Amino acid sequence: MGACCGHHDHGSRFDGMSADYRRRLWAVIAINAAMFVVEMTAGQLARSQALQADALDFFGDAMTYGLSLAVIGASARVRAGAALAKAGSLLLMGLWVAGSTAYRVLVLGTPEAGVMGAVGVLALAANVASVLLLVRYKDGDANVRSVWLCSRNDAIGNVAVMAAALGVWGTATGWPDLIVAATMAGLFMWSASQIAVQALREWRRIPEAA
Repeated sequence: MGACCGHHDHGSRFDGMSADYRRRLWAVIAINAAMFVVEMTAGQLARSQALQADALDFFGDAMTYGLSLAVIGASARVRAGAALAKAGSLLLMGLWVAGSTAYRVLVLGTPEAGVMGAVGVLALAANVASVLLLVRYKDGDANVRSVWLCSRNDAIGNVAVMAAALGVWGTATGWPDLIVAATMAGLFMWSASQIAVQALREWRRIPEAA
């Protein structure tokens, strides 16, 4: 994920200052906002914790892309601060998913595998579209990198939800769904730590007068 595109100056990182990048961000904001509504609704109807976790990932992505768009062209300090804020939001989402998953273990009811699988296919199409839009800008400062990490979370989360649907169908229990949701919670928190470490590193490099 952190691989460079191969066409940038190693002494600096892409900071989002591109009209093409802005257009692509607007497109993925729309895609992720729409998929949040679809997956959260389907997750409630199917009683699927994994679908709801993936829906939160779409919501987090939409917010991340929006914040990234808002701070393009701002000072290095503002961009680093925005990246830290996004890391915090990812951490909170991870904790929420982990807590709700633990609660769900105590609740009866097996998720609807058919709904999970059908929505998973739709989410996969949305994820592929977003990744294709952003692949040209997969490396950059902490603000830009956070966008790419969220795109990666989408792809991994979507494949995981489809695997959970298959597991629920095969075992007739909710455990595959819960395992996937817990794994996604860990992914949120791992991504949050990656973004935070890079943002803090960039913050420390900012001159005091900046």
